Amino acid sequence: MAVTLEQAQRVGYTCLKALLRFAFMVANNLVAIPSYVLYLIMLQPLRVLDSKSFWYIEGVLFKWLLAMVASWGWWAGYTVVEWGDDVKAVSEDEAMVLVNHQATGDVCTLMMCLQDKGTVVRQMLWLMDHIFKYTNFGIVSLIHGDFFIRQGKAHRDQQLVLLKEHLEKYYRSRNRKWIVLFPEGGFLRKRRETSQAFAKKNNLPFLKHVTLPRLGATQVILKTLVAPQENGSPAGRDTVIKESKSKGLQWVIDTTIAYPKGEPIDIQTWILGYRQPTVTHVHYRIFPVKDVPAEPEALTNWLYQRFIEKEDLLTHFYETGAFPPPQGQTKAVSRAMTLSNLWLVGIQSLAFLSGGMWYCIFQYFYHCLF
Repeated sequence: MAVTLEQAQRVGYTCLKALLRFAFMVANNLVAIPSYVLYLIMLQPLRVLDSKSFWYIEGVLFKWLLAMVASWGWWAGYTVVEWGDDVKAVSEDEAMVLVNHQATGDVCTLMMCLQDKGTVVRQMLWLMDHIFKYTNFGIVSLIHGDFFIRQGKAHRDQQLVLLKEHLEKYYRSRNRKWIVLFPEGGFLRKRRETSQAFAKKNNLPFLKHVTLPRLGATQVILKTLVAPQENGSPAGRDTVIKESKSKGLQWVIDTTIAYPKGEPIDIQTWILGYRQPTVTHVHYRIFPVKDVPAEPEALTNWLYQRFIEKEDLLTHFYETGAFPPPQGQTKAVSRAMTLSNLWLVGIQSLAFLSGGMWYCIFQYFYHCLF
C-alpha cells in the first residue's frame, strides 16, 4: 500500500514531536532531580533542628517533581475525568488507596489526578515494584520514603516484614497520610491468565478487566497503621499511632482506572506523546476503615469483593463509555480534572533555574579550588 504525502508528513511530525519531547524530558530530569537532591543536602541541618519543617519542604519539592511528570502527559492531551466519591473531602485524613494496575501509565495518571487534592501528593507514600528503584526517579522515591517491594513467593514473607518495619520507621515520622498500592501485584496482561486459573480452581468469579488481589501488603498496612479501636485490631499495634498522636488510618479509597477501549497508556507514550489526546477515567469509592474486617479470611473476601466490583465498573465503562451511577441514583456525574498551565510552566522554569544556579555554584567552587 502506497504511502501518501500527507501520511508521510503526519508520521514525520509525530516522530519529530516525540524526539523533541524526549529531549525535553531528559533535560527536565537532568536539572530537576539533582536539584531536589542538592536542596535536601543543603537542608540537612534543618532536618536535625526541625524535622517537621524539613519533611514539609521535602514534600513540597516532591509534589513539584510529580507535577513535572504530570505536565508531560497534560501537554500531550492526556487528561483525566473523575467519577464517584469526591476524595478531596478526605484529603487531610489518613487513607489507603487501592488501585487496579494495567500499565506503567497508571502511576503517571495518579501523579496527575492527585495534584489538585490538597496536601495529598506531598504527604503520600507509594508501594511500587523494586525495579523502579533503578530508574531515574528511584533516588527521589528513596529519599521521600517510598517502599520498593519484590514480587514472587520466594520474597513474599520477608518483604511483608520489611514493609511493616518501613511503615513503623518512616510513615508518621515523615508525616505521611496517604499510602498507594496496587494489590494485584503486577500488570493485568501479565497476571490475568494465572488469576483466572486460580479463580477457576477455587470457585471464584471469572475476571477479565482486573485480577484477584493479593492480601499481604494490604493486611500489613491495616495492622500497622489503623488505630485499635477502629476495627478491633490487637493491642500493641498502635505504638506508632500513640507516639504521633495520630487518629490512624481512617479511610480506604478504592480507585479504578479505565482507559478508552481498554487501551492503557504506558510510560513511553506519556513521555513521547505519539498517541492521540486521550481522556483517562478514574473512579473513586471511599470506605470507612472501621467497616474493613481485620481477620485474614474476612479481609480477603472484602478485598475480593472490591475487585469484583471493579470488574463490573469496567465492564459498564467499556460498554457505555461511562461509569454507572451510584446506588440509589439515576445518573453518574463526572468531573474534569484540571491543571494550571501557568503553574506547570512556573514549576518547570524553577527547575531549570535551579539547575543553572547549582551549575554556577559548582563552577565557582571548582575555579576557587583549582
